[in-house]
Amino acid sequence: MSYRYYEMKAIEWGNQRGITRHSTGLAQAKKTQEELNELIEALEVGDKDARDDAYGDILVTLIMGAACEDTDLVVCLEKAYNEIKDRKGWLDSSGTFHKQ
Repeated sequence: MSYRYYEMKAIEWGNQRGITRHSTGLAQAKKTQEELNELIEALEVGDKDARDDAYGDILVTLIMGAACEDTDLVVCLEKAYNEIKDRKGWLDSSGTFHKQ
């Protein structure tokens, strides 16, 4: 299955529960932050199941936020990729990329 398939399934799920009609991009961003904190905790302790769960939950909250804001997350990804595709920079010792 493709990313787009699961994105649409997540939006259907959100529609059925009223999230896309009654939530907001801000509320979903706050949920994304909660899930990001769970991801950080999972990575710190090396819990692969919790890591995978958190990545999935982050994606769902991003999809819900984009749907609440009536924007297409794939279009957002395309714009971001086009912005970074030719970016130059360096990777520091912690693994963080810094643009020039």
